[in-house]
Amino acid sequence: MERADYYYSSDKNCPLNWEPGGEDFLSPCLEEAALMARILDDQKFESWLEAFLPILSYSESLIPAKVSDRSDPKIVHLDGLNLSRAWNLYIISASLPDGKTKNSLLLKARDHLEASLPYVANEHYEGSHWLGSFAVYALTREQ
Repeated sequence: MERADYYYSSDKNCPLNWEPGGEDFLSPCLEEAALMARILDDQKFESWLEAFLPILSYSESLIPAKVSDRSDPKIVHLDGLNLSRAWNLYIISASLPDGKTKNSLLLKARDHLEASLPYVANEHYEGSHWLGSFAVYALTREQ
């Protein structure tokens, strides 16, 4: 906890708009925010999140990634990105008070989950051999 606080407590304006990079399966911004949600009390986290991801609550930000070819071993990572974004959004929202931002994040988490969950088990080995673990983790975080 001390190291995470030391390394990340002063971070601001994470470039969420740089995502996705084409074959990402984790969101650096949301992974950091979910970590901080775990170590900060809810009030400190809410303040930290506003500085770190000020665009997060906007409705047009953070739409699910589109996967154009699930047989491509790199592009299918975007299904993993959607699932990992979902679990992180659930973790982040759990540390926020009830209200517009929390509700927006829960809707975004569900959108990301629904965008990729139907494709976890399919005929393409490229995603089906690992996406199940991401799906289970996202579903266990669902609120």
